[in-house]
Parts: sequence; structure tokens; C-alpha cells
Amino acid sequence: MKFEIIGDITEIEVIATGSSIRDLERLRDFYGDGRWRKMKGVAMILLDNGRVRQAELHWYEAHGIGRKEFKRKRYVD
Repeated sequence: MKFEIIGDITEIEVIATGSSIRDLERLRDFYGDGRWRKMKGVAMILLDNGRVRQAELHWYEAHGIGRKEFKRKRYVD
């Protein structure tokens, strides 16, 4: 199900960095070289069906490239 992030992401933590990221080679091929980190945080999201829920999100991020490939992991509300 698609979603849109509304509001700020809070409780941000680094899950993995560098070679600890399983998809590191794919990220570098697709988005370019960077200091990649896998991150997690909590945010309010708007679902396709119009509901607003608070969810834990995971994504990849690199300096100069930005945040990529957001995934909703679980609802926390």
C-alpha cells in the first residue's frame, strides 16, 4: 500500500552503515557513491484509503544524495 509522509520524522536511529547494509552495491549502482546508512524513525503517514496512522519507517540515506526508498515496517498507534 502506498503512503505519503505527513509531518516530521521523529525518533530517528541509524540501523546499519557501510558494508553492514545488504543492498549497498545496488544503492551505489542506482544512486551513486556516498556514505550510505540504513535509518529508522517514526512518522505520521497518509494511506491510499485516506486513513492517517503513525508508523515506523525504514529508509536509506547518504550525504549529498538524500533519503531514498522509504518502507513502512509497522504501525505504532
